Amino acid sequence: MNGTRTYRRFSGRRAGVVLTAAAVLIGGVACSSSPDAPGSSGASGDDKAAAPEKFGPAGYRGLTLGMAKDAALAGGKLAPAPTSNLDGCADFSYVGGPAPDPARMKAEADAEAKAKDLNKKADELEADPEPKPGASAEESARSAEKSAKDTRLFADAALASAELAGKREERDKAFVAAGGASFGKEGLRELAAPSDAKTAEGIGAGSSLAELKAAYDAKGMKAGDNGRFQVPVDGKPDWIYEFTVNGEKVGSVSMINPKSKCS
Repeated sequence: MNGTRTYRRFSGRRAGVVLTAAAVLIGGVACSSSPDAPGSSGASGDDKAAAPEKFGPAGYRGLTLGMAKDAALAGGKLAPAPTSNLDGCADFSYVGGPAPDPARMKAEADAEAKAKDLNKKADELEADPEPKPGASAEESARSAEKSAKDTRLFADAALASAELAGKREERDKAFVAAGGASFGKEGLRELAAPSDAKTAEGIGAGSSLAELKAAYDAKGMKAGDNGRFQVPVDGKPDWIYEFTVNGEKVGSVSMINPKSKCS
């Protein structure tokens, strides 16, 4: 009910009596059932919406910082299949979030395998020996050919590493934009907020840069190496909030343990 009541109208002498009684009744009801009255549940009663859950040190949607992957999946708040396994980290969306993209996951796996293979070969290369004085033309030609092959291998390895870095960036952007949980070998290593979640300080996607600074500058916020703003999570050593900023607006919010390894 919305608190509005309708009363029948009367006329004549009876109306005066009824209206007087009604005034007393209404006054009593207003005192006893006002939403602000002590001991009252208000007009909304059981229909009153629960306060939105805060994204913070206690975790989010039953997911706690550092918890084991199996325990997190058993809670039913995450989709059952990962959206990425890049670098050995398993990323999961919240239930109802983005589904795994097989094409993207294959491209990530291929880029990772290629980069690992080429960099391994580059690391195993022996230094090119300088041609000895008086070396034959054939020996000098073999040395020059090896040097050229090695140079191409280093270049290919560098390109493969750059491609893998691009896949990581795409993965990270998609993850924090949708929200979810990422697990490494030690358990939950990153928790990303969905777009409608906010921290206890009221910061979430869409908050202004000025609001972000007002909320966290005094808590030691600084710009991280990746250009994102970072601030320690209260009561959680090794954990930090990480805020992406697009122009003058917060784009995403996550909590991450930078010391946690993927594999």
